[in-house]
Amino acid sequence: MSTAAVGADTDIAAIRQVVATIQHSQQNELVDEFVGLFRADALWTTGGGKRLFGRAAIDEFTAEVLPGAMRAGTATYEVEHVLFIRPDVAAVKVVQRYFDEDGRQAGQGSPMYVMSKEDGRWLLTANQNTVVADS
Repeated sequence: MSTAAVGADTDIAAIRQVVATIQHSQQNELVDEFVGLFRADALWTTGGGKRLFGRAAIDEFTAEVLPGAMRAGTATYEVEHVLFIRPDVAAVKVVQRYFDEDGRQAGQGSPMYVMSKEDGRWLLTANQNTVVADS
């Protein structure tokens, strides 16, 4: 295995860990843990279409909507595809599944996270969360 492949495998594992932390912070309604995954100047468009610019705006929004959000169910996050744009920038396609309080799937999202590697740590940089429409 080449050094580049080993590096990519290490980065993919780190990116998967970021997505796992997103899931953990969402399921446990941990605002600070979630917001800490973003670059200070990050962009985020929520599933409802709200555009947020910068970690402070993301923090303010998350603090309003995350506490209590899991009363009616939960969500899971699974990395579907990673495209390295550069060795330190990756587009990450995620499958997000929503489940009701009885454990039945109640919807699906399709987030796109553009992550950048900053001082050895992968951070959310430019992100769009999209609800999957019923076909």
